[in-house]
Order: sequence, then structure tokens, then C-alpha cells
Amino acid sequence: MFATYLIGLREGLEATLVVSILVAFLVKSDRKDKLKLVWIGVAAAVAISVLFGWLLSYTETTLLKDFKQQESFEAITSIAAVCFVTWMIFWMRRAARGIAGELRNKLEDALAVGSFAVGFMAFLAVVREGLETSLIFYAAVQGADLNGGRWSRCSGASRPRS
Repeated sequence: MFATYLIGLREGLEATLVVSILVAFLVKSDRKDKLKLVWIGVAAAVAISVLFGWLLSYTETTLLKDFKQQESFEAITSIAAVCFVTWMIFWMRRAARGIAGELRNKLEDALAVGSFAVGFMAFLAVVREGLETSLIFYAAVQGADLNGGRWSRCSGASRPRS
């Protein structure tokens, strides 16, 4: 479970880095009036990420009544979480050096398009990280043994009585 929290911390730091680059660029280019749009985009992305986490939980606990459906849903979300983490590692390895310059170029293009594009750019940067984090945390919680022992509901064995 500790590894999952480290992944969540890393995702949060990545989102913070991207937003910091956007804010720093706007401040240095004397476009502080656009900062409000960045924060609106960030707030909307956080809200959607929380809503997505709730939706995952609601789907399993309320919409899926059959145990087999719940197990299939958990398997699919776990596989999706692994795919996200794997993709993230390869993407970060490829893009780490030029991320600041690329973000600045995209932000200049967004400023040329209009004010809405600046907020949307911040939204996209944060929502990607937030959705990944929600999915990873959900998959980790489903795989955790909540009883603290070595017995899990997937093993088919019943927990010994004390």
C-alpha cells in the first residue's frame, strides 16, 4: 500500500510541476490576469478527479450486484491502472527534459487562441494526473486485505476463527 501512496505523491508532484510552469510563465510574461483561468481549470480538474473516484466506487458497490461482475470490474480497473503507470513511466522518460519548453510553447499558442484555452490547458494537465491517481488508488484499495491478515476474499479460503 505504501507504494501506491508514493505513486499518488508522484502524480501530485507532476501536476504541481506543470501548474507551476504555467503560473511562472504567465507571471514572467506579465499576463497575471490569466492566472484566475489557470486556477479555475485546476479546480475543475480536481473536482472531476474526485467525481471519477466516487463513480468507480459507486459503480462497484451499487450498480454491480453480482459478485462476478464486481470481480470483472475490479480486474479491468486494475489492468487499466497498470497500463496508466506503465505509460506514465515511458512518457516521463521521453518527455522529462523538454517538458518546460514544450509547456511554454503550448501556453503561447493557447494565449494566441484566447483566454479560455489557458484554463483548458491547465485543466487537461491536472485532470490527466487526477484521473490516473483515482484509478490507481481504487485498484490498490480493491487489492488490499482489509482484515490485516494473509487471507483475502480472492483466495477462496475462509478466515480462521480465533
